[in-house]
Amino acid sequence: MHAAHDDFYDLVIVGAGPIGLTLANLLGPSGLKVLVLEKLDALIDYPRGVGMDDECLRVFQAVGLAEKVVSHTTPHQWLDFRTASGKSFALVRPQTDVFGWPKRNGFIQPLVDRVLFEGLSRYANVNIEFGVEVLGFSEESDGVVVKVEDSSRGQRNVRCKYLVGCDGGRSIVRKTAGIEFGGQTESTRWLVVDLERDPIGVPNAVLVCDPARPFVSIALPHGIRRLEFMVKKGETEEEVTSQAGLHRLLSRVIPSPASAHLIRSRVYTHHARIADDFRKGRVLLAGDAAHLMPVWQGQGYNSGIRDANNLAWKLALVLSGKCDDRLLDTYTLERRAHAKAMINLSTTVGRIFSPTSRILAKLRDVIFSMLNWLPPVRDYVVQMRFKPMPKYEEGVVVPSARSRGASPVGKLFIQPKVRNGDQGIQKLDDVVGNGFAIVAWATNPWDYLTDDAKRAWERIGGKILVARPDTEFEFSTSRVGDNATLVGDMTHQLKDWFSITDVAAVVLRPDRFVAIACGPQELSGAIEALAAKLHIAQKAGD
Repeated sequence: MHAAHDDFYDLVIVGAGPIGLTLANLLGPSGLKVLVLEKLDALIDYPRGVGMDDECLRVFQAVGLAEKVVSHTTPHQWLDFRTASGKSFALVRPQTDVFGWPKRNGFIQPLVDRVLFEGLSRYANVNIEFGVEVLGFSEESDGVVVKVEDSSRGQRNVRCKYLVGCDGGRSIVRKTAGIEFGGQTESTRWLVVDLERDPIGVPNAVLVCDPARPFVSIALPHGIRRLEFMVKKGETEEEVTSQAGLHRLLSRVIPSPASAHLIRSRVYTHHARIADDFRKGRVLLAGDAAHLMPVWQGQGYNSGIRDANNLAWKLALVLSGKCDDRLLDTYTLERRAHAKAMINLSTTVGRIFSPTSRILAKLRDVIFSMLNWLPPVRDYVVQMRFKPMPKYEEGVVVPSARSRGASPVGKLFIQPKVRNGDQGIQKLDDVVGNGFAIVAWATNPWDYLTDDAKRAWERIGGKILVARPDTEFEFSTSRVGDNATLVGDMTHQLKDWFSITDVAAVVLRPDRFVAIACGPQELSGAIEALAAKLHIAQKAGD
């Protein structure tokens, strides 16, 4: 990471929060010139988001930083909903790791942000500047001119081909682009209190749904405790954040508030808003700049990381000249619907678990007590199956009627551990790499591809993995062809997946979503259809 010596970049990212830093890390290996601008003088050093899911950790794995990130997480965190009397009426306790990582994790955001920031030092093509405020921008036919100001260089213009606003709910990028930000702001406010040297010490997260004053208690890594209390009507921020106000609220959960070690306290308001479009010309939005959601499901942070994961590979293909910029239209098409679903879920959960009416609270407790007697419903809650998973019906996907049951196209692919020759045992994504890949069961589909399909596949740098039972690995090593990598299915998860879906080959996008699912002999037509969806630029002479 070096100081910028010129003012022209392929991409400018506004905002050095987790979304901007993740996007920059995803684009680092591309060699594109990327500039991250942050108006603050340093990274924010206080906790904000506290919940990280398996999809998010999988993205950090893709940028080679997951092992450093996990040292600041608490895996398999339970979420316990309790009545005012302390009785548990709903317990979310997911233990699955189908995507290669624990489904719920507590984490310390400033420390993870630091890992992402330091990760940029690997890339000479990525620059970051602090203390630089974006004043506005104008779009030209071949790029964007961004007007910025900082104390050392004064006002200047930065030119780029594309601009991405990762600059939060008050995004100057979104406002300047004139993109509407519809939705609502909840009337309720919450006080966040972060304590070090955890005075409670019990693991996991507890939501005490007391209609008199709901509150949340969350154990975080490194001995940090997050407490959140609903602020009542008529209470001011000055009142609840005063020493007397804090001691009064903390006394509900700890016996000696005066001896607690305070990191910070702050009042915030829940928002449920989403941009009408995530793209306008050469300007794109990600994270809170594109959507804001209540904190009840801890998905604001994770949804922003999904944005970065969806957008990065598309920008890389467009900026490298491999694909036409119509590919970027699929970003809104794919991401907005899921972000809206997460907003709706978070809003609904908040209304269920924090009613201020004692009658409604009692009715909720009775209903959930009855549901606990229904194992399928109980498991639906415990395993977090209520969380809407991204499913792309349109965009860079090729629908197929070949699979049995629900089609896997548009869904995130599984990530089991596999055997990979001299590399030993690895997670599947580490074998796949960060580009397009065909994962096929038993047969190398290259043998069935037409010349046109082969050219399209090579144009986007795709690779091929052939999965077979691990028992066949030694015998099969030299029998899949030089253009494919053999992996041993150690856990039988790949065999089971292909058995359930009744397909033999899938094409994975760089973000690990299934773009195609079919048989080896059907793959050529599907790859040519995918090339059209990608708007692959033709080489001279083709």
